Amino acid sequence: MNYLPNESRYTSMRYNRSGRSGLKLPAISLGLWHNFGGVDTFSNSREMVLRAFDLGITHFDLAK
Repeated sequence: MNYLPNESRYTSMRYNRSGRSGLKLPAISLGLWHNFGGVDTFSNSREMVLRAFDLGITHFDLAK
């Protein structure tokens, strides 16, 4: 399966600067630990991650 990201993904999301570093983080992030702990199918998990990226989410929380 080839994936082509949505070209307008960065225009719809609000990004905020983090401290003085200049790093921009999206207004929301996707937490992966509860969503992908072996409970869901790979194809559904992949769809969720790609959809989040298409919406401008660039921060994925992998904390356990």
